[in-house]
Amino acid sequence: MENYKIPDQTRIGHIHLKVSDLQRSLDFYCGLLGFDLITTYGQDAAFISAGGYHHHIGLNTWTSKNGTPPPRGTTGLFHTAILLPSRKDLAILLHRLIEAKYPISGAADHGVSEAIYLNDPDENGVELYWDKPKDQWPQKPNGGIDMYTRTLDLEGLLAEAKP
Repeated sequence: MENYKIPDQTRIGHIHLKVSDLQRSLDFYCGLLGFDLITTYGQDAAFISAGGYHHHIGLNTWTSKNGTPPPRGTTGLFHTAILLPSRKDLAILLHRLIEAKYPISGAADHGVSEAIYLNDPDENGVELYWDKPKDQWPQKPNGGIDMYTRTLDLEGLLAEAKP
């Protein structure tokens, strides 16, 4: 087989999640996180996005209505990572989550990014993050990226949410 490299401009365009309760998921993704509802397919599916894109996230109950999350210790999606444009945007969402008393499962500084972790109502993992400017990414001595997981300064981040 020929050595193939996927094009550098390749992006992951959207994710489609099986959910148990469509309205509950819309309340989370649109009501709490602020995505826009683009369209619905009857009572069983919805497509949501940011900035008018056709959809970043599809939600459906086609085979999962009233279902339960998969048991721990099984394979599947670890989390959906939602890239925000700035640190301030991450701070604003963190503030919204705190105000709504929505549980957060973790927070980390990865050197290249800062992230907040939580689960949606169906226990699908969600990472909300922003990328630091590329010229600030930590480098290994050989020139590679030196990603890590360190404690995120939540107070410093929340200070960014203030006008």
